[in-house]
Amino acid sequence: MRTAAIIPAAGRGERLGPGVPKALRELGGAPLLVHAVRAVDRARSVDLVVVAAPPDDRAGVERLLADYEWIGEVLVVAGGLDRQQSVARALASLPEDVDVVLVHDAARPLAPPELVDAVAGTIRRGAAACVPVVPLADTVKVVADDQVVRTLDRSSLRAVQTPQGFRRPVLVAAHAAVEQALADGGLPDVPPVTDDAGMVERQGVPVVAVPGSEEAFKVTRPLDLLTAEALLTRRRAAGAR
Repeated sequence: MRTAAIIPAAGRGERLGPGVPKALRELGGAPLLVHAVRAVDRARSVDLVVVAAPPDDRAGVERLLADYEWIGEVLVVAGGLDRQQSVARALASLPEDVDVVLVHDAARPLAPPELVDAVAGTIRRGAAACVPVVPLADTVKVVADDQVVRTLDRSSLRAVQTPQGFRRPVLVAAHAAVEQALADGGLPDVPPVTDDAGMVERQGVPVVAVPGSEEAFKVTRPLDLLTAEALLTRRRAAGAR
């Protein structure tokens, strides 16, 4: 079974502040996107990496990735106006012989290859969809109009990471359903979907959870960059690239 990893990287990432898109912010001398590509490229299970670039800078991203000899060949496609469009365009570009699709955030640059292989392996063993999860460290409360409504039982709550894995037909069908709903006048009045697994869940497909990794955290704010720099420095000191 051939596996492709899709990395949507067309977003702006405003919470990191003004400037270049988040995926192109530097970490340890290279853009976050380069580290994210390397993370999935190093996994034994991944046969192809596809990056959905900003629609007006596909060639620029191609040139950027070509400058780093320590990553393999990457297919770069023009992304869309949002994450869903970007993943859908990358999906449409995949060779016919790809059976398993992983979707990985460019903003999770240090996800270990063992995590990538664990997700892909779960799909190869028969699961339709799979997400890595980690327990919540903080107490979670529901707040409305600046008032606490209730406290949630966090024992069954998990934070979801990427890469998320799918049987290709399952992910294609989920994206087609979203696109059809938009064409028909909009999505139902339900909570917004923020990841591909959420789209699959709406189709009634079971999603398997596997243990995530503390190193697969998402770089969203400036403090996250500092944490990523520290982790990268530690890895390099240990002899890892």
